[in-house]
Amino acid sequence: MFHSLPLIAFNSVILTALALNWTQFSEKLLGTEFYNEAMATQNWKTWTLRDCARYIQVPSVDDHKYSRGVLGIISGSKQYPGASVLNCEGAMRTGIGMVRYFGPRFAQLLVLHQRPEVVIANGKTNAWLIGSGIDSQKLSWKRKREIMGALGQGKPTVLDAGALRLVQYSKGVTLITPHYAELATLLSARNISVTATAIEGDPKKWAAIASAELGVTVLLKGNVSVVASSGKQIQLPASPTWLATAGTGDVLAGIIGALLATHWREIEDNKDLIASIAATGAFIHSRAGEIASAGGPITALDIAREVPKIISKLVS
Repeated sequence: MFHSLPLIAFNSVILTALALNWTQFSEKLLGTEFYNEAMATQNWKTWTLRDCARYIQVPSVDDHKYSRGVLGIISGSKQYPGASVLNCEGAMRTGIGMVRYFGPRFAQLLVLHQRPEVVIANGKTNAWLIGSGIDSQKLSWKRKREIMGALGQGKPTVLDAGALRLVQYSKGVTLITPHYAELATLLSARNISVTATAIEGDPKKWAAIASAELGVTVLLKGNVSVVASSGKQIQLPASPTWLATAGTGDVLAGIIGALLATHWREIEDNKDLIASIAATGAFIHSRAGEIASAGGPITALDIAREVPKIISKLVS
């Protein structure tokens, strides 16, 4: 025989269910579905020079340009052709076998003028850097097909700037490199309401939320950059404030792209390695900026030119 619940008990059940649904909704809205306060202090490692040294590969006597790693770069546009130059400069000075550049004709000419060893031709790549200087909403059909083809190869990939919104199409181990405003836009598009100011106020929290939500490793750029993945949380030392200038992020992306290409085999066996590589790239970039600055203003190319000195120190 069916016995109905008393009205008060029934109302209590309904109100409890509504409260639980609101809690779940608000947690999704605020990102706390993926984050709790314990994560604020749990396993956040400060990256050091000694840590970086483990992720620099010194060429052996048997190495050649292909075995040392080949990075494919899709970047630059009519509006921002210089991003391509800075990507390639950062990558080549980090130590890599080859860079293949794919971009507009004018950007190709700028790249070859600065770095004639860059290859402007299809061929084998071990990793990809995509997005610097690109507006993903203004892509030609040909370029969109080029980017989607690269994302579908399943190779280690750095997504920067204009390619951040394409993160869901990347089939390989993926690192994204947003600043605060870019991450706010990325999360808001996924119904996680947050502002750039809020992210700046708690970068560790929001990097962890983004990593969990997107299923990728996140290098959240700032004066104190942080790296979050499913298995690692890393904090970088503070960078010189002079690094806050146009193009420095493009150099950083090139540095990290080169490190991915030189470690592609290890990344296939251990996906969490990409977090350590991202932190190493950010550390090298910051210390190169410190040397270039010497306490004064710098440009993005100034940073790239100091990268070999940092690499030399790491392997000595």
